[in-house]
Amino acid sequence: MSWLGGAIGAGIGLVFGGPIGAALGAWIGSSFTTGLQRASSAAGGLNRDGAQTVFIVTLFSMLAKMAKADGQVSKAEVQFVEDFMRVNLRLSAEDRKQAIKIFQNAKTDSYTIYDYAEQYRQLVRNQAMREMVYRVLFAVAYADGQMHASEEEILRRIPAYLGLHESIFAAMQGEFGQRGADTAVSLEQHYAVLDCDPEASDRDLKLAYRRKAAEFHPDKIVAKGLPEEFMRHAEDQMKSVTVAYDTIVAARKRRAAASA
Repeated sequence: MSWLGGAIGAGIGLVFGGPIGAALGAWIGSSFTTGLQRASSAAGGLNRDGAQTVFIVTLFSMLAKMAKADGQVSKAEVQFVEDFMRVNLRLSAEDRKQAIKIFQNAKTDSYTIYDYAEQYRQLVRNQAMREMVYRVLFAVAYADGQMHASEEEILRRIPAYLGLHESIFAAMQGEFGQRGADTAVSLEQHYAVLDCDPEASDRDLKLAYRRKAAEFHPDKIVAKGLPEEFMRHAEDQMKSVTVAYDTIVAARKRRAAASA
C-alpha cells in the first residue's frame, strides 16, 4: 500500500480547513495545499483516494490524542501503533515514516480529539468507517492492559462527535474488556453492537443484523475508502455483529421455551 503517493497524486490539500486540513497540510507541506476538489465527487463527497487518505490522517492524529490522554504516551501505546502500522496496515517503511510524522504532529497541535472526530463525521458519511476509527481508539486505550479514567472519558464522549450511538461504548467495553478478563458480555451489550433495542421484534432484529452486516461487507468497506490491508478490523467488527445476533436469537429461543 502506498497512500503517500496516492494522496499527493490526488492533490489532497487544505481546501476544507479545520483540524484534518491542518494535519494534511503539516504532513504533505505547503507545496500540496490546493486541489482537494480533484479528490471529491460532484456531490461534494470524497472519492476513494480522498477518503482513504483522510481516514489514515484522521486515524493517526486521533491515535496520538488518545495515547496522550493520560498525560504521557507509554511504551506499550507506541508499540501498539508501530505494530498496527506494520501488521494491520502493512505500511512500507516510507509510509510508516509518514504515519509517525502525522502522529507526532498531532501530539502537539492545538486541536482536540473531538475536533478531529466531528470533522471526520462531516466528511465521511459511511458509519462503518467511523466505527472503525472508534474500534482502534478502544484498542490503543487497552494497549497497556488497562483503561485510564481520562481514556474512558474520551471513549464515552466521542461517539456523539463521530455520529455514533452512545451504546457503542458498552458494546466495545464488553468486547475489549472480555479480552483481558473472564467476564461475560451482557445481552444489552450485544443489542448495542447491532444498534438495536431489546424490545425490537424478531423481524426488526434480523433487519438490524442485515444492515450491520451490509455495512461491514469487505467490498463496501474498500469502496468507501478503507484500505484493503485494514480488513482485519472490519472482520473483527463483523464477527462481533454475528456473535451478537446469534447470542440474542439463542437467548430469545430459551426464553420462549421456558415460557411455553
